[in-house]
Amino acid sequence: MNRRIALSVLALVAVLLVGAVLPLGWLLGEREQTSFRASAEATGRTIASTAEEHLSDHKPATPMLQVLDRAQDDGDCAAVYGTTGQVLARTSCDTATSAEATTLVNAVLAENEPRTRQSGDLLTVATPIGDAEDPVGVAVLTRSLDPLHDRLAAVRGWLTLIGVAGLLAGALVSIGLARWVSRPLHEVDSAAQRLGEGSLEVRAPAESGPPEVRRLAATFNTMAARTEALVHGHRTVIADVSHQLRTPLAALRLRLDLLAGDVDSEAALELVGAQEEIARLSRLVDGLLAVARAEGAVPRPVPVRVDEVVSERLAAWEPVAGERRVHLSARCPRGLEAFLGAEVLEQVLDNLVANALDAAREGGQVQVVAGSEGDTVRVAVVDNGPGMSASAQAAAFRRFGNPDARGTGLGLAIVHRLVTSNGGTTRLQDTPGGGLTVVLILPSTRLAKRTDPGTSPEGVD
Repeated sequence: MNRRIALSVLALVAVLLVGAVLPLGWLLGEREQTSFRASAEATGRTIASTAEEHLSDHKPATPMLQVLDRAQDDGDCAAVYGTTGQVLARTSCDTATSAEATTLVNAVLAENEPRTRQSGDLLTVATPIGDAEDPVGVAVLTRSLDPLHDRLAAVRGWLTLIGVAGLLAGALVSIGLARWVSRPLHEVDSAAQRLGEGSLEVRAPAESGPPEVRRLAATFNTMAARTEALVHGHRTVIADVSHQLRTPLAALRLRLDLLAGDVDSEAALELVGAQEEIARLSRLVDGLLAVARAEGAVPRPVPVRVDEVVSERLAAWEPVAGERRVHLSARCPRGLEAFLGAEVLEQVLDNLVANALDAAREGGQVQVVAGSEGDTVRVAVVDNGPGMSASAQAAAFRRFGNPDARGTGLGLAIVHRLVTSNGGTTRLQDTPGGGLTVVLILPSTRLAKRTDPGTSPEGVD
């Protein structure tokens, strides 16, 4: 953002400078050329006026010669021609008596109009002497264009300096403006990222930047405060439920165990049924607490070796699979990494493998397949059990979404909450040949580095 804002402002300043400096340079150049030409023509008229006093009024030639001397001192070349084209007086330099000047004199005598001609680095001005109807001669002044070129170069130099200074000033202003706008936005972005990672106490500074950015920071802080209050309240409810439900259930199970030894066989059967219901209720409470924790947890993501986690969890479930005569296997490339909260993948795999082993028939198989898909990691848990209907799949990620589930019906809901809270997605699909496949799309470390270049590889704050 800094670069875009700075370049935009700098481009605007450059356009304004070009739009102002170039026309100004052209106008000043035209003005200098007009002034230079007018000065040469004025000097030519002065020479013609003093020459007229000598030629028409027969006054001494001294004033005319003095004007020619002053013209020579100023760096000009001048000459006074008669009506027949002869040179009556001139400066020591002979530029004004060149063949080109002679041609210009003949043209003035023929038309009785002043002529100005620029040739190379010289400007020649020919002015008729006498009245308009009966000229008595022609005054010719030749002036070098070097002073004009010097003044034009000076004008261009000053304008270039002004343009460069304007660009530098524009660059400084654009950088300052970009930082003024982007710094508070970066701080809000950083605060939002930390909030998403679980730092509920984080707040964005709302004292700097444009009013719109300050309002954004204030709104973010309000949202963060409400989120913190809601999460803390949620955690308090979890703690209360854990204490208020699990403790009485444990006490009730203990009482039933004590009663089981003092009753007859029929009552013992009823107590066994009651104990099974108490155990089912305990599992249901544990499942609800697990879902609540999954919804409230916002773990900080770290690089996770998928191959190592898969191997470890399958080794842990191998005895259960062997007891149920289900073949448990995995296919995962070495070095595959996902970007998740610590121990999230373990919880997800435990729930999915447990569900798959419950669904698989004796002699069936459960396979975990993982691989890389672009900037994501795909993990699939495949079984060849009875599968799920389309309606059951559509509701499976909701609490108690599958009424035909053998357990609490909360396993897939827990998986869904854990995966989505870590930036991933889940979906269900039928296994070719029968069964259910649970597909997890998880963020990879490559995607994490691309979206946040400042993220450390170890996930350390």
